[in-house]
Amino acid sequence: MGHGHGSHGHGHGHGHAHGHAHGHDPATSQVQDPHGVTRSASKRLTWALSLTATFMVVEVVSGFLTQSLALLSDAGHMLTDSGALLLALLAQRIAMKPRTRLYTFGFRRAEILAALINGVVLVVTALLIIIEAVERLEHPPEVHAGPMLWVACAGLAINLCAALVLGLHHPGGNANLRAALAHVLSDALGSVASIGAALCVLYFDLPIADPLASLFISLLIGFGALRLVRSTANVLMESVPMGVDLGELEHTIRDTPGVADLHDLHAWGISDGFAAVTVHVVLDGAAHGTDVAQVVGHRIQERFGITHVTVQPESPPASSQLLPAERLIRR
Repeated sequence: MGHGHGSHGHGHGHGHAHGHAHGHDPATSQVQDPHGVTRSASKRLTWALSLTATFMVVEVVSGFLTQSLALLSDAGHMLTDSGALLLALLAQRIAMKPRTRLYTFGFRRAEILAALINGVVLVVTALLIIIEAVERLEHPPEVHAGPMLWVACAGLAINLCAALVLGLHHPGGNANLRAALAHVLSDALGSVASIGAALCVLYFDLPIADPLASLFISLLIGFGALRLVRSTANVLMESVPMGVDLGELEHTIRDTPGVADLHDLHAWGISDGFAAVTVHVVLDGAAHGTDVAQVVGHRIQERFGITHVTVQPESPPASSQLLPAERLIRR
């Protein structure tokens, strides 16, 4: 089997545009960090998780004491954020575990499984909050708006602090940090909704604002959860990675010099940010199979950014190389 990133004598190896083999482990290469960025990301995630989880407990207690569904639903949102931060923190460690003889792609798909479970739980949580909010719309309970306002303001401050820890002041970092930052910022929006509800109750005597705010927060949770479930399900079902057009991928391979035809083309995601491609290419006989495999791999990497490409070169059909029967008789 020829590998799209190497040109050994047997046609299988990992490498890059230089045509020589590298000790490249796809299960760990994307998290190897000689400069300590991974260690820094783990520390920032730990601080953000501590802030979010601690204040989540405060919001749960305050929500029951003030009878505010908005605070309780915002606490549910903070619970989801804590789960997302914990997942991101675990992913830093799981992704660095080396692959084994049993798990040849490593352990990166564990984070996808955890994310799917988390997403399903989120959807159920959002539905329960919506049901409770609809009931409260008909009979709004008395809400202690003063304490609710102070707790919501404190929640907003905690979320903004967590966002700063995660890198709001210098955007970038790895995918885990960016995803965690997005969760925290959406929770800050939920805190803003709780503040608005408290002000409406306090100054305009509108207790209905509390269930309306909880509806808004639960819809925010549900929308994000459904997106999470859909994206993780696509990975588990081994769909074509986002941003990859299979027709364009096929055209890129067919357009490679030395390729006469192709079959068994597969493109899928091992986990978020780790895509793979395998394909069998039929040679036209104009170039060596390992050279064609290497060029195909380079073209896919340049066009789609996929580095884990496996190419199986195959000889032209035997029928095209056979002598006609009459020529054999003449001999």
